Amino acid sequence: MKVALIQMNSGSDKAANIAAATDLIERAVAEERPDWICLPEVFDFMGGSHADKVKAAERMPGGPAYSAMQALAKKHGVFIHAGSILEKIGGEPRVGNTTVAFNRNGEEIARYRKIHMFDITGPDGQQYNESSSMKPGEEVVTYDCDGVTVGCSICYDIRFPDLFQALADRGAQVIALPAAFTLQTGKDHWEVLSRARAIETETYFCASGQTGTFQQGNETRATYGHSLVVDPWGLVVAKASDGVGYVATRIDPERVKKVRQMIPVAQHKRRLS
Repeated sequence: MKVALIQMNSGSDKAANIAAATDLIERAVAEERPDWICLPEVFDFMGGSHADKVKAAERMPGGPAYSAMQALAKKHGVFIHAGSILEKIGGEPRVGNTTVAFNRNGEEIARYRKIHMFDITGPDGQQYNESSSMKPGEEVVTYDCDGVTVGCSICYDIRFPDLFQALADRGAQVIALPAAFTLQTGKDHWEVLSRARAIETETYFCASGQTGTFQQGNETRATYGHSLVVDPWGLVVAKASDGVGYVATRIDPERVKKVRQMIPVAQHKRRLS
């Protein structure tokens, strides 16, 4: 199974972001012929005010970002893990930070709303209050990709191991993490957390990130990039650098099986009181 991770520098021009995602997917398909493609978190819209986010959000199914990714999956006969899209939620003033996955026929096969909200103060004093504009999800979500079980997570979820154990318990062999990791936290935590989650769950961990700067009100904020694939032993087998582009590699479900046979943590797990 060949995977491709798309790395973007999205901003507050939704049409331009969708066009950029489309171009990168077309390039990846032409050059690498992947089976599965993952986009970064909020690839359709980054930055802006709460009102801007609400305006940019779309109903699902339908909407420009949803429809574009659905059409690309069908056109190229690939699975597309559409990072996350800002989703309108009926009766809710906030939006959903929502992954949608499409199969080779362009059919929606999974939808996951980010569970953990990024409400922190960064090392530089910048405030992040994601829950003020985004409604957290509650469901643990996996789906089938040609016989391989893919688990869903988004960005800040990476710091909560219980979610990843739940995905492993549901049979995940690959875990996808679309992200927009901050530069300051990313340079210290991105790779080590990705490797830790892969080692703990004995899965392939595929983390697709935003890169570069974007405007959040009057602030310029920076994302880390460095999209990567970690194997079940915790080895980084593919990694992007800075800048817009993609990285591709092959993953082997037999590698998951072999690692789990060597260190059968799922069998050794004990419930603690």
